[in-house]
Amino acid sequence: MRWPGRDTLIIAERNLIRLPRAPELFIGYTVQPIMFVLLFRYVFGGAISTPGYSYVDFLIPGIIVQNTAFGGFATALGLNEDVRKGLIDRFRSLPMSRAAVLGGRTLADVATNSLSITILLITGLIIGFTFQTSFLHAAAGIGLLLLFGYAFSWFLAFLGLVVASPESVNSLGFIVVFPLTFVSSAFVPVDSMPDGLRQFAEVNPCTIIVDALRHLWLGAPAHNSVWGAVVWSLVIVAVFAPLAVARYRRAAGG
Repeated sequence: MRWPGRDTLIIAERNLIRLPRAPELFIGYTVQPIMFVLLFRYVFGGAISTPGYSYVDFLIPGIIVQNTAFGGFATALGLNEDVRKGLIDRFRSLPMSRAAVLGGRTLADVATNSLSITILLITGLIIGFTFQTSFLHAAAGIGLLLLFGYAFSWFLAFLGLVVASPESVNSLGFIVVFPLTFVSSAFVPVDSMPDGLRQFAEVNPCTIIVDALRHLWLGAPAHNSVWGAVVWSLVIVAVFAPLAVARYRRAAGG
């Protein structure tokens, strides 16, 4: 167990130390989330009614969930590049655990998501967001976000191993993730949506996660959303982690 664990940490470190050397990636984890918060807060905020909450309080949980869902794109793109450039074949020739490549990349996503969440929360507090519950509830919300981001990283890892090119990863990833994050309670109340979209939004895992955060951070009614968010996250890992591992083994030649 020490060997796979050590190899996983080494791969995670490999993916993290390149961030300072790749300014475009670092900007994606820092500046881009701030831009999204400011745009939604000051461009759309005055036009959206959120009964019972100021729009900034309503917005921050939703936009952090969206940002966390997109956090695994680096893993999807990186794995796709590794397959195309033959780096996975190089990993096969090294005395290292096969599980370390996927485990290390998804673990690195937890660190980068932590950075983005911290930046978004600081930005939110500056523009008027306030926690309305206890410290333990707020911390539980952050833990739930990291679990959800970790789960989504496995889905995106599988996507990165299935498609043929980085361009396809971006295209297909946005086609899947954008509807999940926008057709949800992240940015507008679900009740404001027309029939069809509303029913989809109500069962959307992103809605469940956002509602759980609003309960933990703002004291909104829970309606079992916290347990639902945990279950959704575990189900995503249970489904896509084995699929990603199987696809990686096929890409690595068994």
